Amino acid sequence: MELNVLVLGGDGIGPEVTREAVRVLRHVAEKWHHRVRLTEGLLGGIAIQKTGTPFPEETARLAAEADATLLGAVGLAEFDQAPPEKRPEKGLLGIRQALGVYANLRPVRAYPSQLDASPLKNHLVEGTDMIIVRELTGGIYYGTPRGITGEGAETRAVNTMTYTRPEIERVSRVAFPLARARRKKVTSVDKSNVLENSQLWRRVVTEVAREFPDVALDHMLVDNCAMQLILNPRRFDIVLTENMFGDILSDEGAVLAGSIGMLPSASLGARRPSGAWTGLYEPVHGSAPDIAGQNKANPLGAIGSVAAMLAYSFSLQEEAAAVETAIEAVLRSGRVTADLRPSGAPATTEQVGESVCAAIG
Repeated sequence: MELNVLVLGGDGIGPEVTREAVRVLRHVAEKWHHRVRLTEGLLGGIAIQKTGTPFPEETARLAAEADATLLGAVGLAEFDQAPPEKRPEKGLLGIRQALGVYANLRPVRAYPSQLDASPLKNHLVEGTDMIIVRELTGGIYYGTPRGITGEGAETRAVNTMTYTRPEIERVSRVAFPLARARRKKVTSVDKSNVLENSQLWRRVVTEVAREFPDVALDHMLVDNCAMQLILNPRRFDIVLTENMFGDILSDEGAVLAGSIGMLPSASLGARRPSGAWTGLYEPVHGSAPDIAGQNKANPLGAIGSVAAMLAYSFSLQEEAAAVETAIEAVLRSGRVTADLRPSGAPATTEQVGESVCAAIG
């Protein structure tokens, strides 16, 4: 089949890790006799530098025409004091909204070969295998009114956290089928003891759960969840939560995997008639400009995002499984970047990408 993919390298280490992800995608396509059609676009800080906006209209057009979008990272320190509409992160929010990708899946897995890479004790981390399902296009990141008004002592900032029943229902209907195919447990995370928004969240999730009687549902307050992720991560299978809570908790989950460079993500929207998802795929890590251009960034999160793309947007389960198996083989081999190798000579970004291709065969 033809794999029509938009590639957005973005900022900092984004182009480097994306290059290795594309290397693996091309290798898979050659092995399984698929055709890859790649287009490239601008998003984030590089887009501001070249076009004056973090999410150019041309990028929006290319994303709408592609079957899937692969993103590296966004963010540059030079824009830290810029107004919100001129910051690189505005481009990320923009493309998520334009594609309508409302469910973000972030798998967190502790590989046996990498237990020592986590700062937590091995017996706590071992066996961790969860997916954090984060609602992606609602909540406080998109709610209105928002902004900063006034001057001096009268300066005031406002952000609005808002959800509708349909928004909660649709992301819940992504989480429960995922659980059904795994260990059949969903933990819904909210702050219902304080927020009316969370009270609606809990009510709607409970109603959707009745459609999946074979899946166990429990509810957990977000502060307790943050603690339990460290104390007992094995208790979680599918973690379902709103936008801001999911953003924070999934980055905390990187501690369990040993490095934030390990975590892929898939942001899913509408399903096409074939059953495949509209998708935006990106590693969870940021742009890390301090190591950009040094060939030392961990590309496994980006490569894992390609595996997710093959599975969700192209329904190529065998190919996706081959990439995930190859990642695990490379981790066992010890040919990894410095973030996963506290001693000895680390591999370069490029060498890790080459090793994954070699492991695929």
